[in-house]
Amino acid sequence: MADRTPWSLSGALRGMFAKRAIDETTWEDLEDALIGADFGPTVTDQILDDLHSKVDRYRTTDPRDLQRMLRETIEERLSRFDPTLKLTDRPAVVLVVGVNGVGKTTTIGKFAKFVRNYGRTVVVGAADTFRAAAVEQLATWAERAGADIVRPQHPGQDPASVAFQTIEQAKRLGTEIVIIDTAGRLQTKGGLMDELGKIKRVIEKQAPIAEVLLVLDATTGQNGLLQAEAFLEMAGVTGLVITKLDGSAKGGFVLAVQERTGLPIKLIGQGEGIGDLTGFTPHVFAQNLVGV
Repeated sequence: MADRTPWSLSGALRGMFAKRAIDETTWEDLEDALIGADFGPTVTDQILDDLHSKVDRYRTTDPRDLQRMLRETIEERLSRFDPTLKLTDRPAVVLVVGVNGVGKTTTIGKFAKFVRNYGRTVVVGAADTFRAAAVEQLATWAERAGADIVRPQHPGQDPASVAFQTIEQAKRLGTEIVIIDTAGRLQTKGGLMDELGKIKRVIEKQAPIAEVLLVLDATTGQNGLLQAEAFLEMAGVTGLVITKLDGSAKGGFVLAVQERTGLPIKLIGQGEGIGDLTGFTPHVFAQNLVGV
């Protein structure tokens, strides 16, 4: 019977670093593993160059040293970006953007729960008014998270007016955190960005925007990033949320996407449950990725 254990970077590295000494096949296997984990060719080459120089400098032939150096290199690169969520404003307004299908709606529900776990009050604004199903799905997740929701008052309501009503309610009731959902697709890229621009202008007349979070699907890797480039260019994104990051099979995407966009990962989703969204900690992530 075929082995159905999912491939992971830490699993691939375990056998590689169990050998007696670093040899040429170690480097070849390491390159294959990093590419397989979606680091991308550029980042993979940079990591290998760095490791070659460290191995030469310390004159080591012990694969366990190489494994530790790999973790340190990944952690060091991840730590160049600040993953702290800026949620000190009251209300702290978070705009969530991303293409349809990346798990944006469920991410908002999980994010609401994440914030509620810290004792903060939350209201969610269902400003993706073009899809009735999205509003219903968001309402279900908000209820599970213990958050309030402001729905469109009629189908196809202007998204900016829903955002306005959400912040109005937050200010009236003293709600601490506002999370605004947005459309992932309109007929044209220009139309989508115009809509987002209008939402931002309406919000900023009432309160500063604390964060604009772009949701990316780890399983789509570099292709997902290409789809999201319009948001990166035009939406004033301040941080990234990586979803569907189960295991370490696509873990390299986290480093690759930070370096390609120049934006920090602020949250990662590693499962389907409402509690499966967590803050991003470079040290812990690098440890889990490399298995040491």
